[in-house]
Order: sequence, then C-alpha cells, then structure tokens
Amino acid sequence: MVQKVPPRAATPPESEPPKRTVALEDLAGVGPTTADKLREAGYTDLMEIAVASPGDIAEAAEIGTAIAMKIIAEARRAADVGSFELGTALLERRKRLGRISTNAKSLDELLGGGVETQAITEFAGEFGTGKTQLAHQIAVNIQLPPDQGGLNGEAVYIDTESTFRPERIVDMAKAAGLDPAEALARIHIARAFNSNHQMLLVGKAQELARERPIRLVVVDSLTSHFRSEYAGRGELAPRQQLLNKHLHELLRFADTYNAAIVVTNQVSSRPDILFGDPTRPIGGNIVAHAATYRLYLRKSKPPKRIARLIDSPNLPEGEAVFSLTTEGIRE
Repeated sequence: MVQKVPPRAATPPESEPPKRTVALEDLAGVGPTTADKLREAGYTDLMEIAVASPGDIAEAAEIGTAIAMKIIAEARRAADVGSFELGTALLERRKRLGRISTNAKSLDELLGGGVETQAITEFAGEFGTGKTQLAHQIAVNIQLPPDQGGLNGEAVYIDTESTFRPERIVDMAKAAGLDPAEALARIHIARAFNSNHQMLLVGKAQELARERPIRLVVVDSLTSHFRSEYAGRGELAPRQQLLNKHLHELLRFADTYNAAIVVTNQVSSRPDILFGDPTRPIGGNIVAHAATYRLYLRKSKPPKRIARLIDSPNLPEGEAVFSLTTEGIRE
C-alpha cells in the first residue's frame, strides 16, 4: 500500500523546544541597512550570526570587524550560545537527536541506531562499494515516520559527479511503501559544477530549510571537485582551507536545523594501515576531524558489501554486512 506523504512546513521537531524569535534589528549595532545586507548574504537566523566569524559578518554587512564582533556577541547572548552547561543538560538535548535507518539492521546497529542528526557521516570507498546507493536510500528513508526509521523530513542532494538517479529513488520508494512521485518531490537535487558552486549550494540549502523541513543534506561526493581543481602539492594548502570551510558550513547547517549530513568520499591508492586496505580516503586530517562517523566500504561476494566503522566519538570499531538489491539497501 502506497503511503501518501503530504508536504510539511519547516517546523521544529515536536521533541525540540521552539526557537526564540528575535529580529536582526533588535540586536545592538544592527540598523535597517545592516540587517538588509545580512539578509541578502543569507544571515536571516540568529543562530547563523552567532556561529559566524567576524570576518564573514564584516564582509557581508560591509562594516568594521570590531562592530561585527559586537553583533556576534549580541547574537550569542540572545540565542544563549557560547556559555557553559551541565553534562546532564547536554545528555538530555542529545536524546532529541534523530536517527535515519539505512534499511540494514546490522549497519544501523554499527551506527548506534542509524544515521545521526547534528553530525557528519562519511561513507568512503572505491567505486561500486555502495556509497551512492546508501545516499539514495537515506534520502528516501528520511521521509518515513520515526517509527519506520525516518524523520518525516525532506532531503537536499548535492550531486558533484552526476550520479543521482531518480529511477533508483522510484525503486526504493516503492519498496518503502511511498508514492514515488511524492518521494522525488521531497528530494531537492542540485548538480554542483565546481567547488565554489558546491559550497554555494550549502547556503542555498539554508534558504530552503527556512521554508521546507530539510532534515538531511547529502554531498555525493565531497572531495571530487576539490581534488580535480587543486591538483599538486602546491595547491594542497588552499584546497584544505576551502574544504575545511565547506565542512564547517555543513556542520553549522546540521546544528541549526537538527539535520543529518551524509557525505561520500573517494579514495586514493596511498596505503593506510588504519583502514586495513591499500587505499586512503581523500581529504586528510581536515575530513578526518570534521566527520563525526567515518565508515569505510569494501566489496564482498555480490551483492554483499562490508562497512567498517573507523572513527566515532562514542561507538566501538566494528563491521557490518549489507546487500545492494534492486529494491535498495537490505540486510
């Protein structure tokens, strides 16, 4: 039976407290002109200003760095950001995190219950290991109700290698009991043509999230454009700086909208004993430190794939076996 999923407004999850609504003009040092410039630059939410850098605010509003620092300080006070809190309060807030099922029980267990919101989950591996298939499946499952492994949300899919296939969404939606047309309508796809465009699309996703219940951002793949545009050792530093900025913008999106970030990553032929395979994910320490959960995928006997959890702040290393089928990811 096909489930009809009506469009939803971009409202906070029921388990979260409502956000404080403070107009930009209410902040000390922000007049109508400055507020308009900030909005034009995409800073419409108090939290977005609170976690921004003084340089970014100064450039966006065409003001001095000292004034930008005061505006950020005011935004942090109004949004109650930057102060200390008890560990018990943090534990209670983490209970409101959402998790998205991958459709494979063992893989969900490896991730502590599924793909987590307010975190970056990285799937790295060679071609054909199931990275894009997992990204497609999670983009479908986000639309399901919580009791079925979803969050009643919508997805933004940033496609850097032209690998998004609506036909796969149709197959997976049918298997999940969703209407394929409605499932596709709740996935917002954009093709990124270069690294600058890829970073710009995160800002566009923030604009969309103010109107739609975006609870997932997929970047498939994260490092493709950065790798091709910044080739050679001499380009390594600027590449890593931009990649670091991109990942922090994704993390800021995850925190602001309680969304999950899923990125796929390529691998190189440099041996890495940590991954137990003669390959190494692209991005170095920048990606390693920014990703909350890192999984390395490798092929097994078809249709099986093996996922190994390499890094996590709270989960033990381990492996899970899943299958790639015509209906999507399966145990």
